[in-house]
Amino acid sequence: MPLPARPLARAPGGEARLSRQPRSQRSRLRLARRRPRLPLAATMPNSVLWAVDLFGRVYTLSTAGQYWELCKDAQLEFKRVSATTQCCWGIACDNQVYVYVCASDVPIRRREEAYENQRWNPVGGFCEKLLLSDRWLWSDVSGLQHRPLDGVALPSPHWEWESDWYVDENFGGEPTEKGGWTYAIDFPATYTRDKKWNSCVRRRKWIRYRRYKSRDIWAKIPSKDDPKELPDPFNDLSVGGWEIMEEPVGRLSVWAVSLQGRVWYREDVSHSNPEGSSWSLLDTPGEVVQISCGPHDLLWATLWEGQALVREGINRSNPKGSSWSIVEPPGSENGIMHVSVGVSVVWAVTKDRKVWFRRGVNSHNPCGTSWIEMVGEMTMVNVGMNDQVWGIGCEDRAVYFRQGVTPSELSGKTWKAIVVARECDRSHSGSSSSLLSAGCFFGDEVRGSGESAPSDTDASSEIERPGPGQPLPAEPLDDSRNPTGSLASGPGAGRTTEDTVEDACPAKSGREARLDTHPGQASTLAELPWTNIDLKEPKKVPSHSAASFPETNSLSSLGILPLGLEEPYGADDHPLWAWVSAGGCAVEACAVPRWFTVQAGLSPSVQTLSLSITPAQTAAWRKQIFQQLTERTKRELENFRHYEQAVEQSVWVKTGALQWWCDWKPHKWLDVRVALEQFTGHDGARDSILFIYYVVHEEKKYIHMFLNEVTALVPVLNETKHSFALYTPERTRQRWPVRLAAATEQDMNDWLALLSLSCCESRKVQGRPSPQAIWSVTCKGDIFVSEPSLDLEAHEHPLPCDQMFWRQMGGHLRVVEANSRGVVWGLGYDHTAWVYTGGYGGGCFQGLASSTSNIYTQSDVKCVHIYENQRWNPVTGYTSRGLPTDRYMWSDASGLQECTKAGTKPPSLQWAWVSDWFVDFSVPGGTDQEGWQYASDFPASYHGSKTMKDFVRRRCWARKCKLVTSGPWLEVAPIALRDVSIIPESPSAEGSGHSIALWAISDKGDVLCRLGVSELNPAGSSWLHVGTDQPFMSISIGACYQVWAVARDGSAFYRGSVYPSQPAGDCWYHIPPPPRQRLKQVSVGQTSVYALDDNGNLWYRQGITPSYPQGSSWEHVSNNVCRVSVGPLDQVWVIASKVQGSHSLSRGTVCHRTGVQPHEPKGQGWDYGIGGGWDHISVRANATRGPRSSSQEQEPSAPPEAYGPICC
Repeated sequence: MPLPARPLARAPGGEARLSRQPRSQRSRLRLARRRPRLPLAATMPNSVLWAVDLFGRVYTLSTAGQYWELCKDAQLEFKRVSATTQCCWGIACDNQVYVYVCASDVPIRRREEAYENQRWNPVGGFCEKLLLSDRWLWSDVSGLQHRPLDGVALPSPHWEWESDWYVDENFGGEPTEKGGWTYAIDFPATYTRDKKWNSCVRRRKWIRYRRYKSRDIWAKIPSKDDPKELPDPFNDLSVGGWEIMEEPVGRLSVWAVSLQGRVWYREDVSHSNPEGSSWSLLDTPGEVVQISCGPHDLLWATLWEGQALVREGINRSNPKGSSWSIVEPPGSENGIMHVSVGVSVVWAVTKDRKVWFRRGVNSHNPCGTSWIEMVGEMTMVNVGMNDQVWGIGCEDRAVYFRQGVTPSELSGKTWKAIVVARECDRSHSGSSSSLLSAGCFFGDEVRGSGESAPSDTDASSEIERPGPGQPLPAEPLDDSRNPTGSLASGPGAGRTTEDTVEDACPAKSGREARLDTHPGQASTLAELPWTNIDLKEPKKVPSHSAASFPETNSLSSLGILPLGLEEPYGADDHPLWAWVSAGGCAVEACAVPRWFTVQAGLSPSVQTLSLSITPAQTAAWRKQIFQQLTERTKRELENFRHYEQAVEQSVWVKTGALQWWCDWKPHKWLDVRVALEQFTGHDGARDSILFIYYVVHEEKKYIHMFLNEVTALVPVLNETKHSFALYTPERTRQRWPVRLAAATEQDMNDWLALLSLSCCESRKVQGRPSPQAIWSVTCKGDIFVSEPSLDLEAHEHPLPCDQMFWRQMGGHLRVVEANSRGVVWGLGYDHTAWVYTGGYGGGCFQGLASSTSNIYTQSDVKCVHIYENQRWNPVTGYTSRGLPTDRYMWSDASGLQECTKAGTKPPSLQWAWVSDWFVDFSVPGGTDQEGWQYASDFPASYHGSKTMKDFVRRRCWARKCKLVTSGPWLEVAPIALRDVSIIPESPSAEGSGHSIALWAISDKGDVLCRLGVSELNPAGSSWLHVGTDQPFMSISIGACYQVWAVARDGSAFYRGSVYPSQPAGDCWYHIPPPPRQRLKQVSVGQTSVYALDDNGNLWYRQGITPSYPQGSSWEHVSNNVCRVSVGPLDQVWVIASKVQGSHSLSRGTVCHRTGVQPHEPKGQGWDYGIGGGWDHISVRANATRGPRSSSQEQEPSAPPEAYGPICC
C-alpha cells in the first residue's frame, strides 16, 4: 500500500514544517479543512447589515459577527441593494433587478390549482362532454379561464415542481368520497360532497406544488416578453411595507425607479412568491431619481429638481397609495439628493452632502413639518429596523452608525464608524497580531516601531472616527524618503478611488518584490533584502514626541495613519463603500453590536506596529512569503506525487435477498435483491441509498430510495410474512409505501435495525426522545416517536405532517400518554400499566440502535375473537346451515371474512397461543348462559335474550396469545387500567413545585388518581380512588386541571374543584352527549375539549367560560375519526379511519387539524400525515410554539372568552 503524502502544517509563528500528528488526528484536521462553509443565511438570517463597495461587491455583516462576509457571486456587480429580514433586492450593473432569498428550514411552496368539470349525460353518466354555454373542461375556480394541467407552467427558472398533479380530496375541512368529486345542480352553484338525485354537474380540484429553489443566490427578476410592458432599465429600488398588512404572509412593497425617472411597483411580492408577478407603472409629477419605502406606510422619493415626493393614501387595502405630495428641500441652493424613511422618521442628504432630519413625520402626517440639519457629511443614509440610522461617509467612504437613536430621541446623538475587517482579510496582513507572529518567525522580533511610537495612553478599546466632514489634524513627517507626506488618511483627507487602486496593486520582478505605490512615494520595497525567507532585524529609529506620528523603519517607506484610524485590512486596502442597507438589521439602542471596538488582547507595541506599516507594503511582504512557501512545498512534495491521496471517505454496502410487493401488475410478492449503500463524505456526514433490484417479464429493473428522505420504517401486521414498509413524504401522500418482507424474523429485525440506524444518522437523530416528543402506536402495537419542529404548530405555513420523521422505540403497547416534563405512561393490550424509563431501543434494536441501560423485558397478552353464527330452522331449531346470502358460519365480527378455529392464527408471527378457545361472555349487549346473542337478521342489533322475532344468533369465541419483547418500560402494579391521562404542561407553567397530575380508569371502570408522580419518580407512589355512580371508560385532564370523563352509557362528566392541593376534586357534573350519540373518548387541552362518539364523529364543546367550565353545547367538527388527542397548545391531532390516497385506501392515518387559533379553536381543515395501521397518537407533550410572525405580533389580543375558560 503506498504511503500518503505528508501534508505541510504551519507553526503558530508562521513556520512551515512537516506534520507529525497521528494518522487519526491528521484525518480530523483534513476533514476540518475540507468542511464547507455554512451559508450566510444559516448563521444570522434575521439580523444582517448589507453593503456594497465601490467595486460592486456585496458584503454582509451579522450583528453577532466581527467581519464583513462577501456574497460569493463573481459574475455580478451591484450598484445598490435594499434588504429585509428574509431577502435582499438589488440592482446590478446591468440595470436589472435581482433578489437574494435567504435559506431556511421551511421551503417556499406555492400551490397551483386547476378544476376538472364534468356534466351528467343520460347515456353515459358523468362525462367530459359539456354544453356550449358551460365553462371550460379544465378551468380555474371561477370557470372563466382555461387552465389545462399541461398548460400550467413555472413562472420563472427559479421554481421547480415538487410533485405531479393530484386530486384534492378535502372539501370544507372534511374528506370526500373516492375521486374527490363535489356535486352541484349547475355551473356555478353551491357544491356538496354528496351526490344527489338532481346533481347534474360535478367538479374536482387538482393540486400541484411548486418550490422556490434559488435560495442564497442572486436570482434575476424575470420580465415579460412584451416590449410595451417591459420597464426601462432601473436606477434605484427600495423594499419595505412588511408591516402594512398581515396577509399574505411576508408581503413586501417593492418600489423601483427607472433611468427615465418613472416609478414602478412590483405586484404580489410575498413569502410564497418572493419574486412577485409583474411591474405596474405609477404616474408622478416629475422625474424621480431615488426612492425609499419604510416598513409601514411611508414612501418618499426625490426629484431631479431637488424636491421630495411623498406618497399618501398607503394602507392595507391600497398598498400603492393614492396621490403624491411635494415637499420643498431645506434650502433653495442645494436640493435633496437622497432620502431614507423608517416607521416614523425621514432622513435626507442634500447635494452639498449635508444630512437633514425631518420633524413631525407620522402616519397621519407623512410630509412632516420642518427640516433639522445634523452634524456630518454623508453620500447617503439608510434607516433600518427600529428607526436606526446608517450612513456612508463623504470623504472616507466608511459605514457610520447613528448612536443614541431611541423612540424618544429619533434624531440620535453622534455618528460612529464601524471598525471591522472583511472576512477575506483575516488571513492577510491587516491583523496586527499576524504581523507580530510573522516578524517573530522571519527574523528577530520587530521592535523598531514599537519602541519609537507613542503608547496608547487613553487605554480605550473603542475607536472613534471624527465625524464625516470634520478635517483631521495633519502632522508633518520628518522622513527624507517621503517628501510628499501622508499616503493614507481618514474620512477628511479626501483620498480618491484611483489612489486606492494604485496602492493595492503590487508587482513582482525576479526574486525581489516591487510595489507600484502612490506617485508621491519615492521609494519602493525593492530596497528590502528579501532574498531568502529570513528577514533581518529592522533598524532602530529615533522616537518622536507624542504629538507626532511614528516614523518608518527599515522595512519600507511608510505612509502615515493617524492614531485610532489604522486600517485593519489586508492586501485589498480599506474598503470604500458605496451603499448600505439596514432593512434586515435589528439593532437595539441598548445593545449595540461589537463593531466599534478594537480586538482585545493586543499590546500597545503591537497596536503601534500596525500603525507603522501601510497595507500596500504588507501586501508585498505577504506575497513574497507566500511565493517562497509555495516553492518549498513543491520541492518537498515532488517525490510523493505518485502516491495515492489519503482521503477520509468510504462506501459501505450490505446486500441481501428479500421480497418486494409489486403494486402494479402482477400485484404480488417478488423475490428481489436489495443493497444498502452507505457513503461517508469528507466531512464525516453519511448518506445512504437503498436499491431494490427485480425482474419483470425477463427485464431487469430497479428502484432506489434515499434514506434521508424516508420518514418511517413500519413493521406490517401480516399473518404469513415478516414484512415492513418504508414511507417517504411523496409515498405518504399517495398512501403507497414500499413494502418488503424477509424470510425469517431475525432477518427482518436485522434489516429494520440497520435501516432505522441509517435513517437516524442521516437526520442526526439519536438517543432518547425529547420531553416534547409526539408518541404514537400502530395497530401492531409498535411504538413510534417524532421530534416536533418549531414550525409544526405554526399558525402560518406549518410543517406538513407527511414530512415528520418517525422512529420506532422498543416495547409493545396499545396506548401511550406523555407530558412535556418527560413522564410517559403506556397501557398494554392486557391493561397492564407501564412507565417509560428514559432509554431507547430494545426488541429488534440492539447495539448502536439501543441504549445500554433502562431496557427491560416486556410482555403483552391479547385476545383473538371469532364468531360462531347460526340461523333458526322451523324443523331443527338453530343450526349452522344458513341461507346462501348469509355470512360465513364462522367469521370475524363483520361477517365478511371466514374465520374458523383451526384456520385462525395469531395476529403475527411474533405472537404465540397461550390458551385454548373459550366463550367470551363480556361482549357488548350481553349474552345468555351459553354466550349466545340474538337478532332478527344479519347484521342487526344483538341482545342477550331470545324473542319471537329473533331468527339468527351468534357467539363470540376468544383465544389468548402472548408476545415477549424488551424495551424502555417498567411495569406499574398492581391495578389493570383501561385508560390513562397525564396533565399536559402549559407553555407558561413553572414545571416544578408540585407533583404531576395523572388520572386513570381501571379495567372495571373505576376512576383513579395517581399520587406522587414527578420527573424523578414517574411511576408515582399510590392510587387514590375517586367515587362514581357508574363505570367509566375514558378520562382526560387538561393543562389547567380540567378533568373530563366518559361513562359507559356514552355521557360525559366534568370533575369540579380539582387543584394541586386537592388532586381528587369534589364532585362530578353530568353533561349529556350529543343527540342520538354515545361518546367513547374525550381529550382536553389548554382550553379546548373534544369528544369522540361510537360512529366516528368528532365533537367540540362550545361555551366553556371561567364561570361555566362545563360548556353549553356540542358542535360537530368532522367524521371518520377513531382517536383524538388535544395538546397543551390546543392543537388537535386525530387518527382517521379511512383516507383515500392516489393509489390505495389508508386505514388508521395520523391527521393534524390546521388553522387552530384562539379565535377559531375548531380549526379549518386537515393535513394528512403518516398512515396505514395507526391506532393511537398523543401530542400532549408537545408545548413547542411556532415562531410568531410580524403580522401575528400586530394582532390585537382577543377577549378572554376567545381563549377559553382557564387562565393558567
